[in-house]
Amino acid sequence: MRRKAKKKFHLEPDPKYQSELVEKFINHLMYDGKKQTARNVVYQMMDELKSRMKNDEPLAILTKAISNVSPVLEVRSRRVGGATYQVPREVRADRKNALAFRWLLAAARAKKGKPMAYKLSEEILAAYKGEGAAMKKREDTHKMAEANRAFAHFAW
Repeated sequence: MRRKAKKKFHLEPDPKYQSELVEKFINHLMYDGKKQTARNVVYQMMDELKSRMKNDEPLAILTKAISNVSPVLEVRSRRVGGATYQVPREVRADRKNALAFRWLLAAARAKKGKPMAYKLSEEILAAYKGEGAAMKKREDTHKMAEANRAFAHFAW
C-alpha cells in the first residue's frame, strides 16, 4: 500500500527580488540554519553578476543558468530478476531545480581561494554560457542515460 502523498511546503519569496527561485537557492546554500549569511552571499553574488553583465538583469541570468544546468534525463536503479539495471527516466520539474542547485553549489564550493559569492557568480556565469563544472555534470548524466537507453523498457 502506498503512503499518503506529501504536502508541498509553500515558500515565501525572498525580500529583495520577490522570487521563490532565489529563496529556494538561498535555502540550498544555507548551512546550520544561518539563513542571513546565505542571503548575504546570494545578494553579493547577484551584485557581482550585475556588475559583470551590465545589460542583463541578474535574476534573468540566474534563471537561465539554472535552466541550462537542469537535466532532462537521469538514470534510476531498477532491480529485475536478480539483476540491477540503470533505467533512464525523465526528471520531474522540482527535482530538476534541486539537482541544478546542488550541482552549481558543489562546483562553486570545489573552487578554492576566493569568497563564496565570487565563486558562485563565476559558476553561474559559466552555466549561463553553457560551460563549467555544473554543465559537465549535466552532460555526464545525459550521456549515462543515453548509454543505458536499451533498458528504457524497464521504466514503468
